[in-house]
Amino acid sequence: MDRPEVTFSLAYIVLAFCFVFTPNEFRSAGFTVQNLFSGWLGSEDIGFIQYHVRRTSVTLLVHSTLPLGYYMGMCIAAPEKYLAYVHLISDGWRAFFTLSLALQLFSWVLVIYWSRHKWGNHPISQNLKAHALPQSGWGAVASSVNTEFRRIDKFATGAPGARVLITDNWIMKVTTYYVHIALQQDTHLTVTDSRQHQLSPDSATPVQILTLRVASINPSVKPFDIRLNSTEYAELREKLHAPIRNAANVVIHQTMSDLFLETFKSQVEMNQVYQLTSGQELESCIGCMQVPANTKLLRLCQEEGEGECQQCYCRPMWCLTCMGKWFASRQDQQKPETWLGNRVPCPTCRAKFCILDVCIVP
Repeated sequence: MDRPEVTFSLAYIVLAFCFVFTPNEFRSAGFTVQNLFSGWLGSEDIGFIQYHVRRTSVTLLVHSTLPLGYYMGMCIAAPEKYLAYVHLISDGWRAFFTLSLALQLFSWVLVIYWSRHKWGNHPISQNLKAHALPQSGWGAVASSVNTEFRRIDKFATGAPGARVLITDNWIMKVTTYYVHIALQQDTHLTVTDSRQHQLSPDSATPVQILTLRVASINPSVKPFDIRLNSTEYAELREKLHAPIRNAANVVIHQTMSDLFLETFKSQVEMNQVYQLTSGQELESCIGCMQVPANTKLLRLCQEEGEGECQQCYCRPMWCLTCMGKWFASRQDQQKPETWLGNRVPCPTCRAKFCILDVCIVP
């Protein structure tokens, strides 16, 4: 680890990775393509399409420079390798230099080709042409998108590298190298997947991430996926004109209580099981009166005389769903990250219990 070339290689790989997949710390420090080239990119609010045409082009050029930048850095970090003299270096380094240089030249040629005809050859411009009327070009579509993007009532969500934007007429997904654009009236949205995460980068609460497939009847528009938090699903539906199909029969938790209830059930299923005594029968849950009561409160989290939890002597009277709803209703709604660790009173005898004390009755 004391060798300069090893230290430089590790540092460069980490910095390059963070520059391409920008974490929040780099973004806050302004170490992004958008910030470094803000003077040339212009304003996203004024010209959304033109901004992203330039942004994706610059991003491609900058990212393609990283391998060549590594080679140039190694010329300084490891002078004994004579990397500055191409005719003296090994075959491996010569191949790396050739590929790095070829990648950089190819990127420049590609961007120059895109810029011809006032950026008419750019992939984003080609996508817009698919939505243009016969007597108009992609510029008219770009003007429509720019106008709607400036409105404050648009739906916007997602990380910077996968932003989802929905205006009155357009569905857009902004990625590092491209912007997917589909006309609302031509598209069908389908919920294809759902993933439950116990923690999110922005909070200590569980989140459900939905994946929706955006497919257009226009054959020139390729389908694409968008992802969003389930709590934003209702807002998304308000902005869309067409219904959303649920092909995977995904249960969508649109509130924090719904998300907590799933986590509550998962945790309780890992707790100790309570076996009924002989002759004891389960009655209907007194909360919903729809299913048999299947939970029993036992003081299991701590030893007798320790902590705030108390022994509950009630017979099984509540189903797991109703117990979870009761547990959530007694929490501070402004601090959902504390719900799992809190204690609440038994809905019948008021003895305090925590989530570790809830047992399933098989």
